[in-house]
Amino acid sequence: MKAMTSKEVTKKIFNKEPLFILDVRNDTDFQDWKIEGENFEHLNIPYFDLLDGVEEILDQLPTDKEVLVVCAKEGSSVMIAEMLDEAGRDVSYLEGGMKAWSEHLEPVKVGELKDGGSLYQFVRIGKGCLSYAVVSNGEAALIDATRMTDVYLDFAKEQGVEIKHVFDTHLHADHISGGRKIAEATGATYWLPPKDADEVSFQYQPLEDGNVVKIGKTSIDINALYTPGHTIGSTSFVVDGKYLLSGDILFIDSIGRPDLAGKAEDWVADLRDSLYNRYKQLSDDLLVLPAHFMIIDELNENGSVSEKLGTLFAKNHGLNIEDEAEFRRLVTENLPPQPNAYQEIRETNMGKISPDIENQREMEIGPNRCAVR
Repeated sequence: MKAMTSKEVTKKIFNKEPLFILDVRNDTDFQDWKIEGENFEHLNIPYFDLLDGVEEILDQLPTDKEVLVVCAKEGSSVMIAEMLDEAGRDVSYLEGGMKAWSEHLEPVKVGELKDGGSLYQFVRIGKGCLSYAVVSNGEAALIDATRMTDVYLDFAKEQGVEIKHVFDTHLHADHISGGRKIAEATGATYWLPPKDADEVSFQYQPLEDGNVVKIGKTSIDINALYTPGHTIGSTSFVVDGKYLLSGDILFIDSIGRPDLAGKAEDWVADLRDSLYNRYKQLSDDLLVLPAHFMIIDELNENGSVSEKLGTLFAKNHGLNIEDEAEFRRLVTENLPPQPNAYQEIRETNMGKISPDIENQREMEIGPNRCAVR
């Protein structure tokens, strides 16, 4: 019996390797959120059903592929893995459980920028969140950083760069931002759209339409494009004239939901205008880099998530609804459940409340739900 880390599981997903997962959480939690991979198989047997022994499930576990036991925090999966080990089966357990899975970030290089600069995507594989680092000439900017701030600080140290700017494309409701904490730790400027910041309790640099921020001596531009709809302040970025960081407005296979601040009916028109007018004015060759992915099939071969804007205008259903009334129905009547603790997450990102780390983890447990279905 051995531990398997979230990083190791992520590599199996990227490499499309087979894995059999015995998930010992209760059925409701399993159905709500599980580890997914293209060649992964699952068996959900609640831990309590196995307390008297694992003999009855032995014939349901394969002998020709790796078996990983998964639970919420690790303890239950260790116990079941030990029982399977004693029964002669070679299994692993997920180190740190689904809590660790929720927090793992995998940096992936997505492109080159002029004069030696680079753009990296941080894939939060268990939560579907995507954040970014623009690196050039010893400087870096971060976009939509998660609360796992050490990952970004360690990355900057490894790259030998100083974090000069930290951006949030909008006030997040599905996960806790690490932007402010990183800015405080590094002396970087923290940028936030002012229309999302009416109730914040801290100082920030207003991020507004047309802002151009230079990174490094090579003048790699991060150009802000006001694109409301997911929130009233939602802002996209065009980086180096090649990449469109779309935040929670546009995803690979869906579009952003407008209801997480209770303004679905009010913001539908803004969402449509951002997608159907503002984005239409941009080059089809821009590579769209969203702040979330929905399903594992959206990952590219290297584990990154991206697609050309022109391709999305051709294939993304949310960008191809001519009738405005039908569009309104799509984004107001076809919404998934709201994210866990989304009101508390918004208040945390406003600085109104300061939950401890364990409470922050609990607030974020579950899948991301920022897209229209």
